[in-house]
Amino acid sequence: MAVLMAFATASARTTKALSFDWNPVMDAIIQVESEGNPHAVSGNSAGAMQITPILVEDCNDILKKMKSKKRYTLADRFSVSKSKEMFLLIQMYYNPTNDVEKAIRIWNGGIHYSVRATNRYYKKVTALMS
Repeated sequence: MAVLMAFATASARTTKALSFDWNPVMDAIIQVESEGNPHAVSGNSAGAMQITPILVEDCNDILKKMKSKKRYTLADRFSVSKSKEMFLLIQMYYNPTNDVEKAIRIWNGGIHYSVRATNRYYKKVTALMS
């Protein structure tokens, strides 16, 4: 989380995203995705949050647009803290209103998610948040 602060700008979008408490959502996602196992691998998804290479690339593209020198590697998917940083970066960029439902669905179905295709996942994550 501190890394996000380091490259945060003064924009309202960034400030709002960084002040929102995403921990309950991230913790529930970690349980659904890997039952808390930071070494989990399934297909091309890896780590506690089951991050794909495409998501790592997307995060690096966002960082580049923000003129940050920080970049994530595929190995960073096995770090829970770096995985959470990537989650926060994705939310800041694609979900500036901090919509929890949208956040969960984006994480499962990508930025062009289908509500129908992400319903089961959404219900699993929200059940663990209750």
